[in-house]
Amino acid sequence: MEFQALGKRTTAPSKTLDTFPKPDGVTTVTFTSNELTSLCPVTEQPDFSTVVIEYKPDQLCIESKSLKLYLWSFRNECAFCEALASTIANAVFTATQPWACRVVITQNVRGGISIQAEAERKRDEPTTQV
Repeated sequence: MEFQALGKRTTAPSKTLDTFPKPDGVTTVTFTSNELTSLCPVTEQPDFSTVVIEYKPDQLCIESKSLKLYLWSFRNECAFCEALASTIANAVFTATQPWACRVVITQNVRGGISIQAEAERKRDEPTTQV
């Protein structure tokens, strides 16, 4: 297994999410970061957010350093909160093909308003026949 980020010196963000085989018994993985930043697509002022990523892995899990670099990649990108939640959910879903993925982004208060956006992706779990 070759990781692009883990164990290597990195000085730049990345759009790659490294994965590894899911350990037996793992049913849910949750990541939380209060260091997600992006730019407002209209004013280009910075938006500071907390992101919670929860997924139910089937075969693969996300390596956390690659996730940190992935989240860093939004620092200079213009995106509404809702689009950011959808983009991250799609990336997690594409990288790991989990049973379900949920991303919640809460932007810090700006102009007296806090925004929370949620995006979900799901696929059907196989049915067990008796």
